[in-house]
Amino acid sequence: MKWSKSVRYLLCLTLFTSLIGGALTANGGQVAQAAANEYKFDFGAGAVENGYTGVSATEAYTSAKGYGFNTPANMRNVSASGTGIASDAVQFVTFGTKSTNTFNVDLSNGLYEVKVVLGNTARSSVAAEGVYQIINMTGNGATDQFQIPVTDGQLNLLVSEGKEGTAFTLSALEIRKISNQTVTNRTIYIGGDSTVCNYYPLSSSVQGGWGQLFPSYVNTSTFQVRNMASSGQFARGFRDDGQMEAILKYIKPGDYFILQLGINDTNAKNNTTEAEFKEIMRDMVRQAKNKGANVVLSTPQGRATDFNSANVHTAENRWYNASTRALAQEEGVTLVELNKLSSAYFTSIGPAATLALYMTGDTLHPNREGAAQLARIVAADLRRQGLNGF
Repeated sequence: MKWSKSVRYLLCLTLFTSLIGGALTANGGQVAQAAANEYKFDFGAGAVENGYTGVSATEAYTSAKGYGFNTPANMRNVSASGTGIASDAVQFVTFGTKSTNTFNVDLSNGLYEVKVVLGNTARSSVAAEGVYQIINMTGNGATDQFQIPVTDGQLNLLVSEGKEGTAFTLSALEIRKISNQTVTNRTIYIGGDSTVCNYYPLSSSVQGGWGQLFPSYVNTSTFQVRNMASSGQFARGFRDDGQMEAILKYIKPGDYFILQLGINDTNAKNNTTEAEFKEIMRDMVRQAKNKGANVVLSTPQGRATDFNSANVHTAENRWYNASTRALAQEEGVTLVELNKLSSAYFTSIGPAATLALYMTGDTLHPNREGAAQLARIVAADLRRQGLNGF
């Protein structure tokens, strides 16, 4: 068919408009959606990095834009010490996992990978959908990511408590749809304390928790690892202060829940008797089992200096270990006796090499290599016990 010149012009104009229409907001700004099901936001009042949507603290959510702050009056633009997307940020003035002071993004239902880059902060956690997603990100410009199912057409996210009295800031956010399903991939959830938790930057931190290094020893084509451990944590705090709540929101049949606590429970300031510790741990074990998950209890490793006069390392009676062992048997769940297994390894390498696996001047907390060795030992024992995916 032969088109007239005027008709050809109108067709070209229509095509051009359709191509750029998805790249502009109602007010002519750059749209959040850089590609199908992929979004990149650069927060703060400074220059916007190429490929990102700039979002000031004053920008309220509207359905026309599909993104913005729910209560911008409770947000503040702040500077940050990084470069590029990390050169500025927004600060959440009000916070808490149940806070309505969230950044909202309209999304089609499905499973998403969310990457967060913090601004300047000492210690912050990331919450979404009313529960914690990442626990205690530390240091300026800290970066991490998580999977989250969206079931109601919108992601609601905020940066919240890691340490009260510090600023909770966000420099950048990247969101990518990875599936139309609305459940997470098979997941290994880990609960624990400072010997287990993440340290930042994740890929180069001097200190490490074994949960942080655990993905290197797991079949990541089968599992994702969600480390919900935090420094200073004890059983009652893990259960009651939001970490267990977050796990129970998403955990499902086929997932694993590895729980290692006891070190801080023995500290007098946490006012937890061994009997109380055991029953709180039992409660968490049963809650996870009721969700159909596979539960694993682990006993903590000992101190670097737990060598006897014969240079044999032993931490048999530390950290309420006896109650953890008894609980595993009573509840019929898998037990990793990391205290015994790590002691055997430490004995094999000797006191000097063992001390070299801990932070300088610290006989309790492993450095990155020490954490890697502990993660290796845990994964190897789970394989030995026939658990699938390790």
